[in-house]
Amino acid sequence: MRRLLTSLLIAAALVNSAPAFAMQTVPAGNRHVEQPDIPGASVRRTKGTKSSFDLKYEKVHELLATDRELIAKIRKVSSAYGINPIHVVGAIVGEHTYNVDAYDRLQAYYVKAASYAGESFRFAYDGENVDDFVARPQFAQCKGKSDSYTLWSCREDVWESDFRGKTVGGQSFPNNRFSAVFFQPFYAGQTFGLGQVNPLTALMLSDLVSRVSGYPKLNEKNAGAVYRAIMDPDISLAFVAASIRRSIDDYKEIAGMDISGNPGLTATLYNVGNSRQRAAALAAKNRSSVATVWPEENYYGWLINDKLDELKGLL
Repeated sequence: MRRLLTSLLIAAALVNSAPAFAMQTVPAGNRHVEQPDIPGASVRRTKGTKSSFDLKYEKVHELLATDRELIAKIRKVSSAYGINPIHVVGAIVGEHTYNVDAYDRLQAYYVKAASYAGESFRFAYDGENVDDFVARPQFAQCKGKSDSYTLWSCREDVWESDFRGKTVGGQSFPNNRFSAVFFQPFYAGQTFGLGQVNPLTALMLSDLVSRVSGYPKLNEKNAGAVYRAIMDPDISLAFVAASIRRSIDDYKEIAGMDISGNPGLTATLYNVGNSRQRAAALAAKNRSSVATVWPEENYYGWLINDKLDELKGLL
């Protein structure tokens, strides 16, 4: 039932967005005067490394300020995906402020990526490979979807409605995200590399990245290739840009809103994911509201908008 409601919500938004809304440009800046609460997990992780968010922000800012090669790469990949490079900067700064510590130089990311090159990985849960899992009859509706974004979005919807936190055929499944259960063989929540890209996100965006950047398409049967792609700084940047491009397009197509002038919002969506479902929920709110309901930044995006002038100076 949840899957059906989600699908109907998105379909209705797509059908109705053009006549219901003139395209609206989301105002610049933050909707919240003060920074929204930072999740406890992020706070504990940062305290555990005897650091602080301010120190981590300064470290990633220093990396970007002193590595002109990296800035040149960000500019180039942003141009390829038709987005302002400040969006890619915002995503990287947010990830390395709240989720991981930045390395001191770009070369360290290449070295780290190389260390994973010979490793053998697979995407599985409880001994079942994900390609066998998505062959179950519950996923039949996804078979006709050829684009990687719609295919894996469909599979994620099925997981949410039919498996998450449920017992199916005598097997219990965790009440957790599809990406955390099947796509992170080391520990839940783990992401990698310069862009901290999730493996499921990489699979979703594989067709777009292959089309625009020319990198080989990814396949869930070859987990090692997925990890190599998200660990390699050059390829990872393409996935960062593709994710932002996808979020901007989802909000235009589904919610009738242009968020391309608000890096705090694109950073928020980079952090929380599910831009398609979030755009559909926003469209539904606006169909029943007299006043415009604007999308709001979270703690992660709030920082990017708050530091926007400083971050623009890096470019």
